[in-house]
Amino acid sequence: MGGLSVQQSDLGRPAKIAAGTVARQSDVNRQRIRAAWLFLTPMLAALVIVAAWPLLESIYFSFTNATLDTLDTAQWVGFKNYFNVIHLKSGKTYYSGLLADPGWWNAVWNTIRFAIVTVILETVFGVVVALVLNAEFRGRGIVRAAILVPWAIPTIVSAKMWAWLLNDQFGIINDILMRLHLISQPVAWTASPDTAFAAIVMVDVWKTTPFMSLLILAGLQMIPHDIFEAAKIDGIHPVKVFWRVTLPLVWPALTVAVIFRMMDALRIFDLIYVLSNNEQTKSMSIFSQENLFSFNKFAYGSAASTFLFLMLAVITIAYINLSRLDLEGGR
Repeated sequence: MGGLSVQQSDLGRPAKIAAGTVARQSDVNRQRIRAAWLFLTPMLAALVIVAAWPLLESIYFSFTNATLDTLDTAQWVGFKNYFNVIHLKSGKTYYSGLLADPGWWNAVWNTIRFAIVTVILETVFGVVVALVLNAEFRGRGIVRAAILVPWAIPTIVSAKMWAWLLNDQFGIINDILMRLHLISQPVAWTASPDTAFAAIVMVDVWKTTPFMSLLILAGLQMIPHDIFEAAKIDGIHPVKVFWRVTLPLVWPALTVAVIFRMMDALRIFDLIYVLSNNEQTKSMSIFSQENLFSFNKFAYGSAASTFLFLMLAVITIAYINLSRLDLEGGR
């Protein structure tokens, strides 16, 4: 009987050790969660004060008739700033509000077109630059530092600099093109409806491609170098290695880069405001700013800002979900 009790105690000892290990792991996890909340609380509080509260205020004002003079006495009007049906005594029906405003839809089209074109170009150029910077060559550190200069320059400064370069009277771009006999007379690149959009796209691509290349380069450096060595030994063509190995492995970093750039491009303001603010280039952010402050239609501008926020949220969530499905399907 004594031997049997000893055997039973020996059998129960691993279970007790396992239970103790699980308990210790649970305590460690709880401590990590508490530490994470401790470090995140100041950041979350700052986000609430700086971002969440103004956003909620903007959403509230979009349902009122507020102006800059009547913010404290604004009255609730519901969805009239978004869409309103007015029946005239003559029997005709008149539609008003943001969703019936041709100027707003023109700004939406300009912004979406700008975002799609710039993000595609910056992604392609960013991948090329990242691949070059990831290669080993003499002076790579200097090249990496130099390539970040356009991105480091504040957008207002770079926009003003390019406005001078593209000026039709004293801009150096026109002077160079005329000396090369590519144009016969100076071109108002940022003022002409035919060239303003292309000029803005060019400046944005010049400035933001380094940001894309930096994020993609970080993803490339996480890929084990042995994979490329094995592909080289097997004689696989570099193009095939890029499509079959490099691109799938760098896809998570590329997804993050595209999301960040898409959000920035959809809320573009400063570059267009400085270079060329006309009907052919007006973005949603500029439309909101004009109604908020220039036209004293604070509620209408708030509705435009709210719509822009909803668009950003929907596009970001949809892109993340689609990317997640692609990654899960490729496993």
